[in-house]
Amino acid sequence: MSLVVLGLSHHTAPLGVLESVTLDADARGRLASRVLAGEHVGEALVVSTCNRTEVYADAATFHGAVTDITEALTQVCGLDREDLTEHLYVHYEDRAVAHAFTVACGLDSMAVGEAQVLGQMRTALRESQRAGHAGPELNGLFQQALRVGKRAHAETGIDEVSVSLVEAGLRRARRELGPLEGLHVLVVGAGGMSSLAAATVARAGVAGVVVVNRTLSRARRLAERVGAVARPLGELPEALADADVVISCTGSPALVVDLGAAGSAQVARGGRPQLYVDLALPRDVAPEVGSLRGVGVAGLESLGAELSAGETPAQVAQVADLVIAEVAAFLTRRAAESVAPTVAALRARAADVVAAELERLEQRLPHLDEQSRAEVQLAVHRIVEKLLHTPTVRVKELAVGGRGDDYAQALRELFDLAPHEAVTSSVPPERGGMP
Repeated sequence: MSLVVLGLSHHTAPLGVLESVTLDADARGRLASRVLAGEHVGEALVVSTCNRTEVYADAATFHGAVTDITEALTQVCGLDREDLTEHLYVHYEDRAVAHAFTVACGLDSMAVGEAQVLGQMRTALRESQRAGHAGPELNGLFQQALRVGKRAHAETGIDEVSVSLVEAGLRRARRELGPLEGLHVLVVGAGGMSSLAAATVARAGVAGVVVVNRTLSRARRLAERVGAVARPLGELPEALADADVVISCTGSPALVVDLGAAGSAQVARGGRPQLYVDLALPRDVAPEVGSLRGVGVAGLESLGAELSAGETPAQVAQVADLVIAEVAAFLTRRAAESVAPTVAALRARAADVVAAELERLEQRLPHLDEQSRAEVQLAVHRIVEKLLHTPTVRVKELAVGGRGDDYAQALRELFDLAPHEAVTSSVPPERGGMP
């Protein structure tokens, strides 16, 4: 079996396409189930965030897995295959491992270095475990990816230089509306991104923060943490009218602020300028809201472009080096583990032969004294250990170099070990795009 990652992200797809493939927990489960319904994938795990939707799979054949995953995506997301495939990328084996670690460290995020993706990957793993979709391969990959992500944040300065989408939105607010100290901010939602937004604007020293959420108790808990005011969702029209900056990230499948609601808020504000920072995918704010006089809309695409325009800080290179080292270590361990059953079977066969021969010796020489018997046993064990040492070490070394399967198969045939079903993969493409 081999690791495959197939998906699309802000690097390859426009916002409209990403909106179509942003999946909630139920949809992620359906997608994984459809992928596993085919004959080419043994394990499947789906990660879907505002930046990406990806399927991680343990595949029996590469091209068969790519076909199964693509078909499942089109069915669950309701897209035509042609509309989807031009935006897809695929990673195989070592590139798949490197991609998972890079994502976990936040290096592939729109806001480079952000830590929220760690929680999203942890959630994806937990969902897949509960559904029985992830087995030893994907469990091992994601557990290690989460450890690598934690190391990146604990051992490097990536958190110090990470620029969040919220901060990018606040910079735009400062340019368009003036000093933050004079601005009132409305945060719509009380989830992870909304909590980050509320905490960030509170630290920025804005004039006031209001939190609106469908569940008022959650809005109150968030408001208490950041010194804000909580209001129920029914008061959203009034809250919109009071806010200079509206930051929205609810995860709602439908628009939260349409043109009519924004227009009414502008009338109530007397035309004073206003900025909507839409961090949701699918969108919370209708794009046409930006056509209103005095109103601006900053969405994920424009904020992401602003973030990517900056210089790459040295800390990013430090995390990249960490990822390279961790990928090499992971692949080395995985290669050694792949031949471990053959090594164990070889040693078990040797132990059986030794035991049988010592028992035969006991029957032929029943009067052999204990000291002599112990010396004979020790000599036999030493001979067997010396004979096994070189092939055992060599097959592990060859596994790291990518040739372990052939030599493990040779050992199984030469020593008549328990049959091991070989797993074959078709040749993967040498690039990150679709074949």
